[in-house]
Amino acid sequence: QAQLVESGGGLVQPGGSLRLSCAASGSRFSLYAMGWYRQTPGKQRDLVALITSGGSTNYADSVRGRFTISRDNAKNTVYLQMNSLKPEDTAVYYCNANAGAGRFFFVWGQGTQVTVSS
Repeated sequence: QAQLVESGGGLVQPGGSLRLSCAASGSRFSLYAMGWYRQTPGKQRDLVALITSGGSTNYADSVRGRFTISRDNAKNTVYLQMNSLKPEDTAVYYCNANAGAGRFFFVWGQGTQVTVSS
């Protein structure tokens, strides 16, 4: 099964910015709608941004206007530009492609930790 490697997380002050990257293996990346998810301890993994194979985007209300998702199919990579970060954005961020019925096309990666704190 194809795999994912997330990177770009770190510690940032409130109001700061980070750019996350997610590199995928396999040859079908360009066909999938890719999403960025985030998870905090004890809570479910939530979708925060989605980009279709055609480049259409959608965002959770909590991040709309602050986060931007993009993709480079030539590099099999999806990005998440995060601006105006808030402490409540602190989480482990993952990417994947939802196959429906609770399944995903990729094996979950290790995620990348984002911590927003002064």
